[in-house]
Amino acid sequence: MFPANNIWNARIDALPVHARSSQYINSIGANTVLHADFGTTYLNAPIGIPYTVALGAQPLVTITFDLYPWSAGESDPGPYPIPPGAPIEGGDDPGNDGDRHVLVLDRAHCKLYEVWKAYPQPDGSWRGGSGAVFDLNSNALRPAGWTSADAAGLPILPGLVRRDEVLSGEINHAIRFTAARTQRAYVWPARHFASTITDPGVPPMGQRFRLKASVPISQFHPHIQVIFTAFKRYGLILADNGSNWFVTGTHDPSWDDEMLNAAFRSLRGSDFEAVDVSSLMIDPNSGQARPPFTHWTHMPIVRR
Repeated sequence: MFPANNIWNARIDALPVHARSSQYINSIGANTVLHADFGTTYLNAPIGIPYTVALGAQPLVTITFDLYPWSAGESDPGPYPIPPGAPIEGGDDPGNDGDRHVLVLDRAHCKLYEVWKAYPQPDGSWRGGSGAVFDLNSNALRPAGWTSADAAGLPILPGLVRRDEVLSGEINHAIRFTAARTQRAYVWPARHFASTITDPGVPPMGQRFRLKASVPISQFHPHIQVIFTAFKRYGLILADNGSNWFVTGTHDPSWDDEMLNAAFRSLRGSDFEAVDVSSLMIDPNSGQARPPFTHWTHMPIVRR
């Protein structure tokens, strides 16, 4: 998703460690274990963020972003191509008071429609807390200061661990995760903060992290190795407030919850480091990333 040169698709395994890495890790929890916030079900409710693929001729429906006045003006207006019965994060029970994300991928037009706090209405329309539309052929970012269906103003679907990617043998993009405390700031490519904390030792929205190269992963099931290899190559991106080190993926009945949970619990915050991706930025208002710097294996000889 997005052009190949987008920051979501950029490898970060050769980039420098961020100057505040230790502070950020300690803020989120150096001894806190990772959690796979996706899988099949938990307490009889679907876990993970589902998405649906809209057909090219999918009718557009009215959606009104009137649940929260502070986010209505930062939402992309409808109509959206939300199919009838589109899956809702946490289930469609009206009593579900979670994030209730609805993600719709329009493959025919290469567009992504995402809604936070989505509620279907009897007449076929929808109400939501906020919504964003992303052109997947573009590196354009949200307007500076705008939220999306995610607190950091980022897209959600491009950062999820998906079952089909794991089965293919490779995840080639950054992965979304949450932290309980985030800074009142955001760094590229994020566009929005959701905190009053000004402590510089607390990570800002959009901060990238990676699993340290020294952490062994060969002992895990091949499917887990695919995920953890992505942690090393593409890293994690802080996208929302939530539980510490909760990594998000899709809801899928074919996930092996036991295997996921055991593997993720074997990692803790101290196995990660914050990464400085500023050298990849070409334009603060674009997600286009500069190719990573290639280090010399031999220094050139300079003759005078």
